[in-house]
Amino acid sequence: MGREIDEAWIEEAVERYRRIEALQAKFDKAVKTVEVTVRSADGLVEVLVTADGTIRDVRIDGPLHNRSSEALSRSVREAVTAAADAASWARRKLQAETFGDYRDPR
Repeated sequence: MGREIDEAWIEEAVERYRRIEALQAKFDKAVKTVEVTVRSADGLVEVLVTADGTIRDVRIDGPLHNRSSEALSRSVREAVTAAADAASWARRKLQAETFGDYRDPR
C-alpha cells in the first residue's frame, strides 16, 4: 500500500521556508546596520550602538578637569547601559517590522 504524496502541500511548505529564510536574512542585515545613539544623563558620554548590540563609537564631550574618575565611570556605565537598552529596543522594533506581516497559513 503506497502513500500519496501531497505535492501541493510540499511546495507550500518549501515556499513558507524560503519566505522565512528571506525575512531572517533581511532581519540579520538590518540589526547590523541600524544604529542608535544615546547619551548619559549628564551629556558627557555618547555611545553609538547597532541593533545587534555592537558598540560602534564612544565619545566624551565636554571638559574633564572638574570631574572625578568615579563621575566619569558613572557616566560611561550609564551610557553603555542605555546603549544596551536602545539596542534591545531597536532589535524588537526591527523584528516586529520584519516579521509582523508574516502569517503562517497553518
